Parts: sequence; structure tokens; C-alpha cells
Amino acid sequence: MSAAQFATLARTTDPRTMLRRFLALDAVVTGANGLAYLVASGPLGRFLGVGSGLLLALGAFLTVYAGAVALLASRGRPPAPAVRAVVEANLAWAVLSLVALALWLTPSTAGAVWTVLQALTVAGFAAAQYVSLRSTRG
Repeated sequence: MSAAQFATLARTTDPRTMLRRFLALDAVVTGANGLAYLVASGPLGRFLGVGSGLLLALGAFLTVYAGAVALLASRGRPPAPAVRAVVEANLAWAVLSLVALALWLTPSTAGAVWTVLQALTVAGFAAAQYVSLRSTRG
């Protein structure tokens, strides 16, 4: 998604709508990632230089997580504690991805680039959701 598309998605005068859109986008991207890991763990594992078992486990987790975030996005007024939990989970995912890359994983070049890009994307979702949540209070 380009910066222009992202900005267009966020345009609204209602902070709750913006929050719900960022949650929904997170759910779609996370769900697509999780399904890809589930459906193509072998080829993706070889391309990224990580084990297919790891991708299967991550795919299952991400698919369930995406469903929970989508459910939250569907609420007219997403509860602040649940949104904060999503923000914190996203931040934890981003940090742990980078830590795993530095200390544990030995991916291919494509896998290293993918790990950094997805960590930045997830951190971006966390930031957008946090700012949107704060806007709903004002």
C-alpha cells in the first residue's frame, strides 16, 4: 500500500472511523500474511530461508489474531483496553521480529528484508492505532 493510499484510508472527520479503519486494515494484512504462511509454508520457507514448521505455527497464530482484530474493528466503539492490547501486541511483534532476526533466525536475504519490512509495517499499524485511539478521547 502506498503512502497516498494509506492517507486516503485515514481521511475522515470521525476519530472512531479512523481507528476502525486502521484496525480493519491490520486485520486484512495480518490475515493475508497468516493465510499465505498456512497455504504455502513450504515454498515460502525455502524462499525466506526459514523452516516451514515455523511458518505454519506463525500462520495459525496470525490468522486467529487477524480474526480477533477484525472483530474489534467491526465494533462501532472498539473498547480502549482491547485496542491498547492490539497496539501492545503489534509493538511486541515488531520488536520480537527484529530480535529474532538478530539473535536466532538465519534467513535468506529475502527473508531478512521481509522480516524488517513486516516489523516496520506492524509498528506502523501500532502507531496509527495508538494515535487514532488517543484522538477518540479528545
